[in-house]
Amino acid sequence: MTPGDANLRELAAISAGAPLRLSGDWRAAVQASHDSLAAALATGAALYGVNTGFGKLAQTRIADAELAALQLNLLRSHAAGVGKRLAPRVVRLVMALKALALAQGASGVRPIVIDYLTEMLAQDVLPIIPSRGSVGASGDLAPLAHMSLVLVGEGRALFRGVEVAGGDALAQLGLKPLVLGPKEGLALLNGTQVSTAIALDALFRARRLFATALVAAALSTEGLRGSDTPFDARIHALRRQPGQIRVAAALAGLMSGSAIRESHRIDDPRVQDPYSIRCTPQVLGAALDAMDHSAAVLEREANAVTDNPLVIGGEVLSGGNFHAEPVGFAADHLALSMAETGAIAERRIALLIDPALSGLPAFLVRDGGVNSGFMIAQVTAAALTAENRHLANPRVTDSLPTSANQEDHVSMATGAALRLRPMYRNLADILAIELLAAAQAIEFHRPLRSSARLEAAHELVRGVARAWDSDRLMAPDIAAVSALVRAGRFATLAGGY
Repeated sequence: MTPGDANLRELAAISAGAPLRLSGDWRAAVQASHDSLAAALATGAALYGVNTGFGKLAQTRIADAELAALQLNLLRSHAAGVGKRLAPRVVRLVMALKALALAQGASGVRPIVIDYLTEMLAQDVLPIIPSRGSVGASGDLAPLAHMSLVLVGEGRALFRGVEVAGGDALAQLGLKPLVLGPKEGLALLNGTQVSTAIALDALFRARRLFATALVAAALSTEGLRGSDTPFDARIHALRRQPGQIRVAAALAGLMSGSAIRESHRIDDPRVQDPYSIRCTPQVLGAALDAMDHSAAVLEREANAVTDNPLVIGGEVLSGGNFHAEPVGFAADHLALSMAETGAIAERRIALLIDPALSGLPAFLVRDGGVNSGFMIAQVTAAALTAENRHLANPRVTDSLPTSANQEDHVSMATGAALRLRPMYRNLADILAIELLAAAQAIEFHRPLRSSARLEAAHELVRGVARAWDSDRLMAPDIAAVSALVRAGRFATLAGGY
């Protein structure tokens, strides 16, 4: 993988366990950067974080004899994270993104720092990183400090899944604790790699859910004997929105060949369906465009150099690339996409259980009254939708000054990315409920059958949840279908997104 030119597919593979193999002449570039930093330091000039304190203490000069202690103390003092640990797959991304950034030769570190990161990844040594403690401003300081402590033989790590002391993990690899050179602690801590990794992890999973949402929407349309006219490509070509065009084509393709669909043309007096059916391409298309925008931003950020100061053309330049505002915006767009995908799914569930609009038995069960059917499953979907709406509120507007007002505007990008995880779980459950309801609905149209792909979706549902003939526990069915949703079993039917 060439530093600065990684793509999302390669990053997803690293997250799943693939090694990071750097290509190109990165060692020469990194060494040249380190040599330039050493030359600048030799002039006696004040270099932020190299021979000065940090943040509000930037005016404090540090003696040459204390430069190594400065970098080590930085790691120790900034390891102030709290909360649940980041998942190993996210930690792998964090380490890979940090190595890719440092390997671009603008950070002043030695090649050995990058070697430690890549070797740890290759041997499955993953630092234990608390998830909370970053405001996405001067980089993801606290979580990156926890990552970096393992390189110097401190902190805690998982060694092939077993928790050990950081020094013991290095010893298992035959490595001695790294003695940090000038700026190396700061280069490890500065940067947006944690917020970016968490957001990327959410993006990879959100795409899987989005593809599932297309299958669920098509299956619900079938259950309602809705029209596929609103998915006509000519309508969407006039709108010119790329996501809308793609979603309409996907829905039309999923329904192609359906006998249930053909029955609507013959004897259904309804002229237009409610918006949650008719406007699915417009809503999910906008969600897809937002997701694609976030993906582009996050791919660029994954290839960015975001520490400070930077060594460029022999000069040491102090700037603000560590500010994670782009990541915060990308995470906020992802949150909106996920919230609206779930919101319109919940509305389709409500349609399916309403006999006045669906033409189906109330709550999708015969003998209503003694049986409540899908009544409370829709309530659960509504509760999850409401929660996701709240979670989708923008986070980049929540700036709080830190570091004695030196860092007076922050991005809150890490929190913006972290909130995507519960949104993902909520959306998976909403889609599971819709798939259960839609599978139930199309059975009222038997012996008519849907398209091959939608019948395959129906079979997936019925493989873990039998038809609802009379009331029973609903929670196990939701959990079983949700597990299939999260595993991507339905997403493959839509071709992936």
